Amino acid sequence: MSMRQAALRFWLLALLLLGAQAPAAAAVEIAFYSRELGGNNFPHAFVALHGIVDATGEQVDTSYGFTARAVTPALLFGSVSGEVVVEGDRQIARSTRQFAVTLSDERYRAVMAVVDEWRNRPQPSYNLNHRNCVHFVAELARAAGLNVDEVPGLMKRPRSFLLHVLSLNPQLAPTPTPAAAPVAATTAAPTATP
Repeated sequence: MSMRQAALRFWLLALLLLGAQAPAAAAVEIAFYSRELGGNNFPHAFVALHGIVDATGEQVDTSYGFTARAVTPALLFGSVSGEVVVEGDRQIARSTRQFAVTLSDERYRAVMAVVDEWRNRPQPSYNLNHRNCVHFVAELARAAGLNVDEVPGLMKRPRSFLLHVLSLNPQLAPTPTPAAAPVAATTAAPTATP
């Protein structure tokens, strides 16, 4: 074997070893949920995020919704104090998962920027007609790279709004609510999870 062939084999082996040590592909999935009127619940829309950020290895397991700080008759007459809330397991379990999208790191940062912007809005920030949970989810869907059309008649109807977003994005398909643990995310452009 010549010196040149030995050097070539060495570099090929080095490249193979470096490739084997590269981190596994990771991604964050954003799932869009809705809950309809029933019992003592009012309609609501929110998102849940699960996965790993590629660039940092950060584990993501959270959810975000936007709501009035207090549900009172004042909601009907104008703007009131609002807040971004983390939805608990109970809230997620009693809601319907409409669809999910796998986010690139760039899209994940865009989604988190929307969450931060809504979290830091001057008060009063919640308005039933102009800045409610559906408007919040609409901005998150845009940040995730989805086509969104804010049809006025749907902006107080979380399920109908999310089904409309689904219809505007043929690459998506409805996804069932996971029975237990979150679905493992995969790296891809915005697509529905299996």
